[in-house]
Amino acid sequence: MKIATFNINNVNRRLPNLLRWLKSARPDIVSLQELKASDAEFPAAAIEQAGYGAVWQGQKTWNGVAILARKAEPVLIRTALPGDAGDHEARYIEAAVRGIVVTSLYLPNGNPQPGPKFDYKLAWFKRLRAHAAKLLKQDVPVVLAGDYNVAPTPFDIYPTRSWDKDALIQPKSRAAFKALVDQGWCDAIRALHPDAPMFTFWDYKRQRWPRDAGLRLDHLLLSPAVAPRLVKAGVDRAIRGEDGASDHAPAWVVLR
Repeated sequence: MKIATFNINNVNRRLPNLLRWLKSARPDIVSLQELKASDAEFPAAAIEQAGYGAVWQGQKTWNGVAILARKAEPVLIRTALPGDAGDHEARYIEAAVRGIVVTSLYLPNGNPQPGPKFDYKLAWFKRLRAHAAKLLKQDVPVVLAGDYNVAPTPFDIYPTRSWDKDALIQPKSRAAFKALVDQGWCDAIRALHPDAPMFTFWDYKRQRWPRDAGLRLDHLLLSPAVAPRLVKAGVDRAIRGEDGASDHAPAWVVLR
């Protein structure tokens, strides 16, 4: 079973890119982020024609998350992260597919920091850890997939000082990610590729893609009930180089 996470950065604008990738990579489950489309604007028909069932939580102009399943219909569990009834940003969806609970999460960027947006990022992380702890207690196969907007260590960003003030690499952001993983989750990409950067994001500015000036922001965390099934993991880097591409590339795992 191949499970991928992909920040599509506008699902309608990048739909041709998405459909080409689905056809070539044939992932069984896909978590999408940054749909930048309302519920009604989600291209469900085109995705269904490509052979995928879908559940989604849209939001006009920004945010938005979805879970796709090849030749299956995801069973929707929730469309919001618990812990703040006043938070209406479309950043979390959870579904069951073929016996595995899968998320698509789009953690807040947090810039500029310090400030309210960074506080929101850390608060969202705290809510995620609380919910993740409950999932672990259920002892079921879970994949926390999504764009975490955190490069967990200095190894997860190209050598530079230009991002030093950015929320993506702040000590508090990294500590929040580490605290989540330390609950017992397996960072699948890093587990199988301990010595390679494995970037998943290259900003459009300053020729960062041609220079391979990337960051690893997109992660798949596996619960102990599914981690032993991990056999492969990677990043489909070439997708980032296509015409009209998202600034992210799909990250994926294969479970036996």
